[in-house]
Amino acid sequence: MKITPVNHNKKQFLALLLLGDEQESMIDCYLERGTLYVLQDPEVRAVCVVTDEGDGVLEIKNIAVSPEFQHQGYGRRLIAFIENAYQTFYHILRVGTGDSPLTLPFYERCGFREVRRIPGFFTEHYDHPIIEAGKQLVDMVILEKDF
Repeated sequence: MKITPVNHNKKQFLALLLLGDEQESMIDCYLERGTLYVLQDPEVRAVCVVTDEGDGVLEIKNIAVSPEFQHQGYGRRLIAFIENAYQTFYHILRVGTGDSPLTLPFYERCGFREVRRIPGFFTEHYDHPIIEAGKQLVDMVILEKDF
């Protein structure tokens, strides 16, 4: 297994990135300014985009694992890689996600804690309803963990 940064032609991973963020225009807001990592084992199995948000905060903007490889630890490995690679440069690792029974427990198991919510984020910023596990996402849940 290897995790490598991608500096050029990041959109070649769009299909996978759309699993983590369903709207391409939202991905466009962070993809070029962020660092994209690809996990291969041996083929591409997962991606993650992180951005510097200032004041010692690194944010996971997108993390996605190919459906056939989910629940095999690849998401956790990406987060552990990010923590190890950035711990000397940042104080907080942040992620924003929907109030979903599919994603919140994953982040909590990885040591994140909820710090606030942004009401109406998904209904205001997305051009279509985002449905996960049969539930429409409305508020963005902000979770953080210390490095």
